[in-house]
Parts: sequence; structure tokens; C-alpha cells
Amino acid sequence: MKIEILGVGCPKCKQLTVNVEAAVKELNIAAEISKVTDIDKIIEYGVMMTPALAIDGTIVLAGKILSKEEIKKIISK
Repeated sequence: MKIEILGVGCPKCKQLTVNVEAAVKELNIAAEISKVTDIDKIIEYGVMMTPALAIDGTIVLAGKILSKEEIKKIISK
């Protein structure tokens, strides 16, 4: 599973990263977590509001922070 956090490094982006890392750790799954900070790449995804979350190349969230529990539900699907 590839998880990408899209954002330029704002506090919300950093918090989403922390929540994603915690969710992956609690679920004990193998996932590659990366940050996309290049604004051109973020726009290529069609994202207009950050932070955004992509799982395996598909945007599942844009413009808000999800809690660790909400992220766990999305990842488990």
C-alpha cells in the first residue's frame, strides 16, 4: 500500500502525517508513506485544498485533517 500526504508543510499537513503514521503502526500493516510537497504534483492530482491524502494513487481526502481512527477505517477497506 502506498500512502501519500499532499501538502506544502503547513501545520495541518504535519498533523495529518502524524495521524497516518500512527494509524499504520496500530494496524500493523506494510505501507509506504511519503509526502508530496511539490505544488505542481499536488495540482496534477486535482487537489485544490491541502492537506490531501492519496492511497494507491487515489485521492481519498482533501482540505481537512482526519483523526487516526478515521484513517484506520479508510485504510482497512
